[in-house]
Amino acid sequence: MTVRLKLALTIFATGLATALLVIATVLYAFQRFEREMTFQRASSFLMRITSTYDDVLELRRHQPAAEFNAWLRNLVLYEPDTQLYLLDADGVVLASTGKVRLAPGFKVALGPVMAAMRSAKDDPGRTSFVMGDDPERMDANAVVAAEPLRRGAEAAAGPAAGYLYLVSHKDSDSGSRWETLRSSFALPSLALIAGIVALATLLAALVIASVTRPLRRLTDAVATLSRRGLEEGSATATQTLLPAPTRDEFGQLTAAFEMMLATLRKQWSALRRLDHFRREGVSNLSHDLRSPLTATAACLETLDARWAGDARRADDCRLLEVALRNTRNAARLVQSLGDLAKLDEPEFCLRAVVVDLGELLDDICVRFAERAADLGVELRAEHADENAPAPHAEVDVELFERAVANLIDNALKFCARGATIVLAARRAEGRVVVSVSDNGAGIAAADLPYLFDRFFQSRHNVAPATGEGGKGLGLAIVKRIVELHRGEVAVSSTPGQGTRVALTLPAAA
Repeated sequence: MTVRLKLALTIFATGLATALLVIATVLYAFQRFEREMTFQRASSFLMRITSTYDDVLELRRHQPAAEFNAWLRNLVLYEPDTQLYLLDADGVVLASTGKVRLAPGFKVALGPVMAAMRSAKDDPGRTSFVMGDDPERMDANAVVAAEPLRRGAEAAAGPAAGYLYLVSHKDSDSGSRWETLRSSFALPSLALIAGIVALATLLAALVIASVTRPLRRLTDAVATLSRRGLEEGSATATQTLLPAPTRDEFGQLTAAFEMMLATLRKQWSALRRLDHFRREGVSNLSHDLRSPLTATAACLETLDARWAGDARRADDCRLLEVALRNTRNAARLVQSLGDLAKLDEPEFCLRAVVVDLGELLDDICVRFAERAADLGVELRAEHADENAPAPHAEVDVELFERAVANLIDNALKFCARGATIVLAARRAEGRVVVSVSDNGAGIAAADLPYLFDRFFQSRHNVAPATGEGGKGLGLAIVKRIVELHRGEVAVSSTPGQGTRVALTLPAAA
């Protein structure tokens, strides 16, 4: 998820949460306002009744119950969803306008009654509604009002002889409440708030897009440079990818990136020159050393042939053998260094042709057959099933032979007499895998990650014939050749059981 999307989602979520909170607050305030208005109307209504009729209790005592109940119903005739109750001093219902017939002696809790009277008496201009019992519905979710009743004017200051108890359920009608909400200021206010939040969210998204646009361009520039590399493209071309300079933090970041890029280009150019000089120096040195080493080896071979069979020269022959072996090793090392320098050249090109790698492995086996026989090692090439597709690949034959030859040379060097080396090539899933396997001593697990590093010499593996390890260049050359063929090299080995090196190349059509 991008930074721009994260910021947009955060602002949207914040705006939505704010809108919902405001709406919930408005709805709560509207509901509270409605209940307070209901309480005020109910309290005023009861005060008008008590001021109009001197003694409601006396009126009830002198009238039949049915007539008195009808009189009460006439009082609330134009107050829908409102019930009026006459209570005695203990809260017992004496009469009511409800349709539900209450049990004799039914009591209403006096706590809400007293609270309603105090709320109406303390500050009529700032009353707070009271929720109380509804005898008919048996819940406490109704706005209630109460007014004390006394017997005669002389008892005005005495305790109340009874109460008028008004229960209003007007706010419980959701349809009516919604209609009231629609017709009031609340709904337009909510719509205005929602519109403001939506507009603010949209403006914030536009601001975010404008602010993060330079960051996006800078990110694209870095990605483009990562794909192309530092050596491709001029500084002018790079500047076109970068955002326009500004005075904010993004402008500072762009300027810092340009300075870093210029420094990297200078360092990269210097490294390329040094690398070129290194390769050129190694190549020249290899060429200059190759001839004298070849001549030295030829002279030593001549002396060895001349002194062969002369008992007086036995000690000299042994020294000559050591010198000849070291000279040949030095010549191979110089040759490997020159080959690596040539392979590392950026301008180096493969002379690739499509060949059957199975047939190529047969030719390589013939080349090493005599040497393998002298060392007492069996060398053979295995072929896939006749029905399997031929392992064709596009390779530089000379270089690929060199890679396989290095692997065979290593196997012959570190395998004891009686060992077996197997060459195989097979095709699988659009790739060709060439493997060189042996059942020799194997390679220590600690050495496996470093086998293809240049000049790495194992301390655990030595050649049985010479007691020496490798020079650390043969496998490095193998890896470089495979990389030039857009392939991969992998090695697996178990000490005491053998080693398998696999070269994976793209298959030819």
